[in-house]
Amino acid sequence: MKKHWILVAFILTFFLAIIFSLIANVLGNLNNIILIICILAVILVGIVFDIIGTSILSCDEKVFHSKASQKMKGAKTGIKLIKNASTVASFCNDVVGDVCGIISGSLVAILIVNLASSEYLSLGNVLMASLCSSLTVGGKAIGKRVAVKKSNEIIGLVSKFLDIFSNKK
Repeated sequence: MKKHWILVAFILTFFLAIIFSLIANVLGNLNNIILIICILAVILVGIVFDIIGTSILSCDEKVFHSKASQKMKGAKTGIKLIKNASTVASFCNDVVGDVCGIISGSLVAILIVNLASSEYLSLGNVLMASLCSSLTVGGKAIGKRVAVKKSNEIIGLVSKFLDIFSNKK
């Protein structure tokens, strides 16, 4: 899987971008308030995945081996994630994070077009795009600080969450 990760990331990003772009076009027909909520949600998803991607590179595998020896939930999944840290980080930061950045930008562009057709000033449109960018960058900057300090806890939560959906019995 590691040898083919670049191809998988390319294909996955391509299809995720198509899906999210289609969703963005549908959302463009919604009320502007709902569109703003969607923009904030996409930014939040990007920030959360950036936190996960940064955490996986900072956490301590020994902690998860200790948890696994105590049969704690999520520990084995955490070890698998850590052993594939570069792939997990690339998926979280690059695939999901970048796609969320592109989609939030697209949604802001749609919102700006919606507002431009009304009586709002173009300065408000510039401020909207700037706010979206600053929320994304600022949120990720804060998230990275938290991710490094709380990496074991974050990956522990992610591992437990992933275990809910695993086929293990």
